[in-house]
Amino acid sequence: MDFTELEAIEGLRWSWNSWPPSKSDAASLIIPLSLLHTPLMQSSEIPILPYDPLICSKCGAVLNPYARVDYTSRIWSCPFCYSRNPFPRSYSSIAETNLPAELFPTYSSVEYAAADHFANNLSSSMSFSSTSSGGGGGGVGPAFVFVVDRCMEKEEIRAVKHELLRVIEQLPENALVGLIEFDSMVKVHDLGFSECSRVVLLHGQRELSSEQMQQFLGINRTRIHQLGKTSVIQKQGFLLPVSECEFSISSAIEEIDSLVHTKRGHRPQRCTGAAISAAVGLLEACLVNTGSRIMVFTSGPATLGPGIIVDTDLSKAIRNHGDLINDHAPYFRKSSAFYKRLSERLSKSSIVLDFFACALDQVGTAEVKAPVESSGGFMMIGETFESDQFRKCMRHIFSHDEEGNLKMYFDATIEIVTTRDVKICGALGPCVSLQKKNNIVSDNETGEGGTYMWKLNTLTNKTCIAFFFQVSDEQKAQPGSAFFIQFITRYRHGNMGVRKRVTTAARRWVGKQSPEIVAGFDQEAAAAVMARLAIHRAETCYSRDVVRWLDDTLIRFASKFGDYVQEDASTFRLTSNFSLYPQFMFYLRRSQFIDVFNCTPDETAFFKLMLNREGVVGSLVMIQPTLFQYSFDGPPIPVLLDVRSISPDVILLFDSYFHVVIHYGSKVAQWRKLGYDKDPNHENLRKLLEAPEVDAEQLVAERIPAPKLIKCDQHSSQARFLLAKLNPSVTQDSNYEGGSDIIFTDDLSLQVFIDHLQALAVQG
Repeated sequence: MDFTELEAIEGLRWSWNSWPPSKSDAASLIIPLSLLHTPLMQSSEIPILPYDPLICSKCGAVLNPYARVDYTSRIWSCPFCYSRNPFPRSYSSIAETNLPAELFPTYSSVEYAAADHFANNLSSSMSFSSTSSGGGGGGVGPAFVFVVDRCMEKEEIRAVKHELLRVIEQLPENALVGLIEFDSMVKVHDLGFSECSRVVLLHGQRELSSEQMQQFLGINRTRIHQLGKTSVIQKQGFLLPVSECEFSISSAIEEIDSLVHTKRGHRPQRCTGAAISAAVGLLEACLVNTGSRIMVFTSGPATLGPGIIVDTDLSKAIRNHGDLINDHAPYFRKSSAFYKRLSERLSKSSIVLDFFACALDQVGTAEVKAPVESSGGFMMIGETFESDQFRKCMRHIFSHDEEGNLKMYFDATIEIVTTRDVKICGALGPCVSLQKKNNIVSDNETGEGGTYMWKLNTLTNKTCIAFFFQVSDEQKAQPGSAFFIQFITRYRHGNMGVRKRVTTAARRWVGKQSPEIVAGFDQEAAAAVMARLAIHRAETCYSRDVVRWLDDTLIRFASKFGDYVQEDASTFRLTSNFSLYPQFMFYLRRSQFIDVFNCTPDETAFFKLMLNREGVVGSLVMIQPTLFQYSFDGPPIPVLLDVRSISPDVILLFDSYFHVVIHYGSKVAQWRKLGYDKDPNHENLRKLLEAPEVDAEQLVAERIPAPKLIKCDQHSSQARFLLAKLNPSVTQDSNYEGGSDIIFTDDLSLQVFIDHLQALAVQG
């Protein structure tokens, strides 16, 4: 079974592709019944239908290829609840030879883009203007509030200003924009005041509610009742269409200046939390709930007000993992609670929080991770805003599709419909539970549970969410029969029109001892799911407890599916479908997600945030990095992630998702230093040196945020980025041959780990 081909059709990767029919049998599989879903996976095969979907009157499922159709009486039977539903008149010509696209067996996913959705959206939208209710034309677009830290160095502010001005130029005319600056105070720019530059100054130590922001900014609401609907017109100048304020916001951005007056021995006074809170309050006060982004640009930690990270006094070091474990970080709990409250406000108003932090020290992303992750926002941590990494990120976020619309999708919900014998446990990813329960929602919650519907403030074509299920106790499924799961994703397209992507998948119940269970195990998807569960546990447990849980799960899994003679470890075997899974768990235990040694809390928060939204392929690269060898013997080949793969006469290309390392063997490095590659007689050496660089540039270009590219020679200090991830099969305690590389560590090698696993698994 080719799971990658199935994913290309459905956008789904299942840990188990065949399920046992009872709850106890499912629990004995050890790895939970789960799947990874990419709701808006790009595919040219998905038809876009210009009409509304047909919905089952009983369970809410959408018409799909698994429905039974009575063409004579024009009735379709829902495969989820078996209720019969009539076709509307628009389907009067339906026949076996004239099927609508949603009934084609080859279309497991379809997308609905009814023209009237867009019109309805515009008629109920609010109008924004400082002096009139006209202006933008074509309805209200998405809103963007730029929040800029004035405590940055002049060069850093110049780079941020340059990118913001470029963004303003490329935004659609109906997009709404606002600008906030902050240092020890928060400045909200009034873009509608044309006489001069006007700002409202807010205290940096206060957390402001929506009502307070409305009061301080003087935003008036006028309610007009028309045809039973209430529309709201805002008379304000803080959030305006680009068509009305392009000159004023461009001027305001150009006038942002660096605050260079910092007391000696102290950090600058930053009220980052208060500035973000003010931006949220502004959007709430203006009732923007159809899609908006708050984009924060900062170069240091908050030192006062809500969300404070550290004191201004430089003698007080910023918190590290040891401080968090021992509860020696005085502001961490309080600031995390503040940002947790902010997450709820963001979700309620469909606001996305993006956080761009460029500094040589920590800036507080560990605390701000909660609202960024739950809102689906973008996070970048780098060294400088003058880097290509920052420019590339901004240009990726504000890219356009073929029709000229922003490639942004806002205000999404995902609803799941299942057959009665499947219950929904929850989800892990950039989503929030809407706490909507029915009879298919399980009491056993995993992650964001207790619901059949989730909110996503935004999502991309690559956003991937893990969903967890269990078999119902109430209904006894029959082996051989099918069960169905349907995902209904409603979202706002770049043109602010509402679309629905519907994906329907079917799998079979099989007997407890059926070989189909083994054949249907996807060890790559299972590893990605277990990684998400592990980092979810790490939020509330110590790392050693997470490692113990992973080990215990792996031992029980190997004992269940291994082929062995009791108490004889030498006889232990795993079939090819399971053989790589222990290896994935070995590298997961050593990964930066679990072993936080030599990582800051900010880096760990960023790594976890990225894993929690990445698909199977990207997750596996994070868990077990890839290693390719380049030599004179032929084209590049994949080699073992092992210290023995290092050789003086080869080049290694290492990809851990966050770092891409080109490692030159000592001989190759010496040839390069002597300039042999510039000699026409050594054309092969020039090609050998070029090949990994071309491949590395491609890896960097495909990934957002771009990974750090490191070029190093064997035995150099930068080689530590590679050595830290390699399997330590040769250490200071090994009997190794002279000249081969060794790793100085007390960590177990993969072989010792597997030997221990086999010894414990065969004990039964």
